[in-house]
Amino acid sequence: MGTSETAVERPGGTADLAGRPVARIGYGAMQLVAHRPGDPAVDRDVAIALLRYATGRGINHIDTAQFYGSGACNELIRAALQPFPDDLVIVSKIGATNAADGALIAAQRPEQLRAQVEENLTTLGIDRLLVVNLRRLDGPPGIIAEGDQLVDLDSQLTELLALRDAGKIGAIGLSNVSAEHLRRAVPAGIACVQNIHNPVDRSTEAVLDTCREHDIAWVPYFPLGSAFPGLPKVTDRPEVQSIAADLQATPAQVALAWHLAHYAHTLLIPGTTSTRHLDENIAAGTVRLDARGTAVLDRLATP
Repeated sequence: MGTSETAVERPGGTADLAGRPVARIGYGAMQLVAHRPGDPAVDRDVAIALLRYATGRGINHIDTAQFYGSGACNELIRAALQPFPDDLVIVSKIGATNAADGALIAAQRPEQLRAQVEENLTTLGIDRLLVVNLRRLDGPPGIIAEGDQLVDLDSQLTELLALRDAGKIGAIGLSNVSAEHLRRAVPAGIACVQNIHNPVDRSTEAVLDTCREHDIAWVPYFPLGSAFPGLPKVTDRPEVQSIAADLQATPAQVALAWHLAHYAHTLLIPGTTSTRHLDENIAAGTVRLDARGTAVLDRLATP
């Protein structure tokens, strides 16, 4: 990797990720590619320009996966940002792969996890992934493991520890896991957890509590509510819209500010395909909720 020559302000401040200080507002790159058959593709030049703009604004935590667009997302990151600065932390996920038509399919077996790490390394053009998140497929959202894809967590961790010992990966994270999974995995040294979590869906709060107990980074996905049609969105709630109006912020900024205040080791990775929206996400780091607003947001979740 290359060297970052100038210090820049990190959006949302910084927190630790695998021993590296990263911006608490990072960037999720999934939207840059057509990751499902039939999805529209983002113009390549636009995607590359956006990645460069994001890092220019101080974002140094980028979330990706080889199965985003059958490698297209990683290829864009490589084209946009190589040689990678020393302070850039690229986090990839494993646990799924792409069928011939691009559709997502489970890939949970240990040898498949190793192959995915190697594919990430090749596409990104690096020798070591700083952080790899194991995406478990025990339940929704997304695809669910069946048959020979029902693999116990200990077998997966054994393979990841071997990859870490070999220098292929730097740290291990988990995604879509229960509190029991996390407690079992803590002795392996878990750097972060990615789970669905937001003011209207706090079903994984017990996992976050375990992260608090062990000072593990928490990376919520669907931070604004579900991306699936018909399911609750934080920004649709009138309480959120009212708080946003009072603060002269957007409802999305209010939701992101709630996440940042909810746990000091929360790292956000909102995705977007526009610089305007990226700037709005970055500005969420300056939004401050008062006690009343926080209490209102805390009560939004369905019991």
